[in-house]
Amino acid sequence: MQGQPADPAARPGRTGRPGGDPVGVRGDRQPGGPGVTPDLGPMPTPAGELVLRPVRLPDDLDLLTGWMNDPAVAAWWELAGPPATTAAHLAPQLAGDGRSQPRIALLDGAPTGYFELYRADLDPLAAHYPARPYDTGLHLLLGPPAARGRGLGALLLDAIATRLLERHRACTRVLAEPDVRNTPSVRAFAAAGFTRAAELDLPDKRAALMVRQRVES
Repeated sequence: MQGQPADPAARPGRTGRPGGDPVGVRGDRQPGGPGVTPDLGPMPTPAGELVLRPVRLPDDLDLLTGWMNDPAVAAWWELAGPPATTAAHLAPQLAGDGRSQPRIALLDGAPTGYFELYRADLDPLAAHYPARPYDTGLHLLLGPPAARGRGLGALLLDAIATRLLERHRACTRVLAEPDVRNTPSVRAFAAAGFTRAAELDLPDKRAALMVRQRVES
């Protein structure tokens, strides 16, 4: 299950694209600093303890390159190729100001997926929907083939969205924009409590805008 395609030539200015800023900045002034969120800490899930740790290069490069070359992943991320291709995707985010944060998902200590947490209100995506300050976006993939097709994506998304909304009080919504053709991804977000709020015609794809809002007690 993947969050979005990521071809640098056909999709300029999108989150984490190689060869450019990790997230394109809107022209109008946005409130607060660009950082996404404080450390989320360990998150319990029915499948085990989830930890999102920052990507480390070069240590994680072979792992991520292997995942990106899996045909099921490459179909959406379009980052198949040598390690330099994956490194070029990661480098602007790792050298950036925190508005896009690449993370390795560890489930009971085992590498299970790759996530990008990003400030959606500072991304070009904000020109295509009614953005709110501190909207936080998610891109993801599940790496090992055995992790896919059994509901694990929804469990991880639910845990992350819940913790984001608990700990990052300025953020009232977590959202994603998977390709409408990526049925497993759209279903996983829905199972994790995200609502399909709209379909967006983005420069790179037609996307399902999936939104999960904080429920105030």
